This record gives sequence, structure tokens and C-alpha cells, in this order.
Amino acid sequence: MNLSEAQIEFVSYLKEQKRSESTITAYSKDIQQLSDFLEKIIKVLEVDLITTEHLNNFVNTIKSDKKNNYTLKTVSRKINSMKTFFKFLFSNQKTKTDPATSVNHPKYKISPPRVLTRLEYRALRDVARTNIRLYTIVEILLQTGVRIGELARLTLGDLKIDGNRKYLNISAYGSNTRRSVEINEVALAAIKNYLQIRPQSNDKVESLFVTKTGNSLLVRNIRTSISRAFEKAGIKSATVNDIRNTFIVHQLKNGMSSEIIGEIVGHKRLTSTKKYLQFIKDKPTRKSTKIIPL
Repeated sequence: MNLSEAQIEFVSYLKEQKRSESTITAYSKDIQQLSDFLEKIIKVLEVDLITTEHLNNFVNTIKSDKKNNYTLKTVSRKINSMKTFFKFLFSNQKTKTDPATSVNHPKYKISPPRVLTRLEYRALRDVARTNIRLYTIVEILLQTGVRIGELARLTLGDLKIDGNRKYLNISAYGSNTRRSVEINEVALAAIKNYLQIRPQSNDKVESLFVTKTGNSLLVRNIRTSISRAFEKAGIKSATVNDIRNTFIVHQLKNGMSSEIIGEIVGHKRLTSTKKYLQFIKDKPTRKSTKIIPL
């Protein structure tokens, strides 16, 4: 099998596994970068001709790339893409060996999660107020801690109001299981205001968030809008995921247990939630099982 065919099958596999749009894009770009590198040193791009030495040469090349100045974290991510790619090929008997098995990840220090201060997330909210759709998106992220991909996949039917219980239905996707996330009055009020001005869409588009022409709003569009809002608010070095970090830390400070928060945000391992405890200087004086608004 040649490398181009292998790439196509790999992307199809990722889609079948319901991997996120951002993951598929990142993996695709990483494998294409590897392919471009190999094309210069291997005349026939057959996957069985690719060796561990080729892959290590690729890793060393991107490490020393002064133009792009990749961080070790980015290099590690590219290696992970490479390992996933060749593991897929080997598992499906597309190649006789897995040359990526012995390629080692570089060691690097993991930075602690970025958490927005109260002034920062209030500034973000204030900037977003001029755009009802963006404001609603920011409020949902702040008040529920859902992932950006989960937010983008929300449908009109995922908003559930059952008596006094109000929640969002987060559908299963990839390795993430289905769950329900409580929404408070702040988030609910924002959603109701947005629904009043939400553009009409055709019957096939059930997405909660849509464009002006009624098409589903994509993850990359949401990410770009929030990044611009961060910039306009003067908030530096912040990403969409930092809003999720902020939700988790805020709830921990207000006495919610790691176990409950982990269930709300969909963490697979309790250790993923407990890493945020480093931001809690004083032990909460009360226990909470309800989401406290930011």
C-alpha cells in the first residue's frame, strides 16, 4: 500500500471512531508533514519501506526546525499522530511491521492548566455581550464546563426542561459516553435569548448553534470567535479549553467533590480532575452538589 492510500484509510478510520474534528485535522496535517518529508528521501512511498530510522530522522528534523520553532509538546503530539497511524496500519495488516513502536517521545515539563481570573472571565463575558450567539456560547462553557466539540454538537432537542430540572443532553461521541449536565438560570436565560434570534435552518439542521445562513456552526468557527474575544478583552495566552479549566476550579473552590465534577465534565479518570486541586489553597468550608454560577 502506498502512503497516500494509507492516509485516506486512516482518516476514514478516525471518522468512523467519531474522533473530534480538531483531532482528525491535527492527525491529518501531521501525517501529511511526515509524507512530505519522506517523499524527499524515499522514491517509492510504500508503507513497508518506511523504517524506524526514517521516522527518527523526521522527528530530529522537526525538533531542529528554526522556522516553525516547534515546542517539545508539539513534537510529542506529532509522534503520537505517527504512532497512531502506524498502529492502525499494522493492526489492519496494511503493513508487515510497525516502525513507530520504538520512536521515543521527548521529555518536557507539563505546564499547569490555565485558569481565568474573575476579572478575565468577566471581561470575556462583557466583550461577548454585543453578539448574542457568542455570549450564549461563552455562558454555556462557563456554567457547564462542556468541551467545545460537545457544545458544537448540541441540538435543539438536547435542551431538556423537566419540571424543576434543567439540563443539557451531551451525546456519546468517540470514547466519551453520554451524560446529562445541569444548566443554571444564567446559562438558561442566555439560551432562551439566543433562541429568539436564532436564524431559521432547514429540517436537516438540528444544531443549536447555526450560522446566519442556517448551517451548523463548526468547532473551528467557535474557536476563532472566542479567540478574537479573548484578544479584544486583553486576555493573553488563553484558549477555549481554559474556560473549562476555570469551571472545574471554581466548582472545586465552592466545595464540589472531584468525583462529582469528574462526572459533570466527562473525565474518564479521577486523576484528570484531581490535578486541579493544586489551585485550591484553602479547603472549602462547605460541601456542594450543585453547580455554582460564575
